[in-house]
Amino acid sequence: MHLYDVYRNPLVAGEENVNYEDAKKIVIDALSIMGENYVSKLKEAMDNRWIDVYEKENKRTGAYSMGVFGVHPYILLNFINSSRDISTLAHELGHSMHSYYADTTQDIFNSNYTIMVAEVASTVNEILLANYQIKNEKNDLKKAFLINEQLDMFRATLFRQTMFAEFEKIVHERIEAGESLTSDNLNEIYYDLVKKYFGDITINDEDIKYEWARIPHFYSNFYVYKYATGITSAIVIASKILQKEEGFVDKYIEMLSKGGSIDSLDLLKSVGVDLEKSETYDIAFEYFKENLEELKKLL
Repeated sequence: MHLYDVYRNPLVAGEENVNYEDAKKIVIDALSIMGENYVSKLKEAMDNRWIDVYEKENKRTGAYSMGVFGVHPYILLNFINSSRDISTLAHELGHSMHSYYADTTQDIFNSNYTIMVAEVASTVNEILLANYQIKNEKNDLKKAFLINEQLDMFRATLFRQTMFAEFEKIVHERIEAGESLTSDNLNEIYYDLVKKYFGDITINDEDIKYEWARIPHFYSNFYVYKYATGITSAIVIASKILQKEEGFVDKYIEMLSKGGSIDSLDLLKSVGVDLEKSETYDIAFEYFKENLEELKKLL
């Protein structure tokens, strides 16, 4: 298997056409575990034009949520009736709920949450949705498709972004040590890391050494690690919600409501996520392992 074969996704077919009304219902059902208050706000967003749903000429591509202090968040989608759009809807609503709770609780100066926690609420929603869909799917191949999506999200977000962060760290350390860097040096550093992270399981073609140059995040310093800490935090939080830990949903919503008023690490510790302890990452890797074992059984 070559490294580029990793991108032969999905391993199994499972994408379907889903209209927006059905997508809304699935998201509401999946997130009902969050309680009445949360669900009522989701419905308000869906029913009161917080969301620009469909593609149109000259519309920005992708999906986006923007908090507007004193009004409510706005979501931009490009919904094309794909089953993947369900996850996008849940993800953007996670951002919007984070903005809503922070904006209505904090003043304008403390309402903006930091980049460190920016992807947590959105990824929690994605994981809760995936768990709901996997649990309720009767067709084994469709279930395998959903599980594979979770595994690939983990690979791309925790594993690969950590590799990116290590590349960034090495590059900055060399500059700080007064060393000069050439494109050949950068290629060599990156290629060595690819071999370190992917090992003998893939054939690591030499051309991959140039990949670093096309990653836009490397041109602004120290951003990529937050993807890895974000998904780790989201897995821990979603696990506690799914286990129905008493009082945890209220504690989590209180965390969202704090916005940027307290330090990000302390904010996450308030919901039992300590990013300075290895045990936190063990929970994330256990989640990956459990899904991988389930996928093996299904295939």
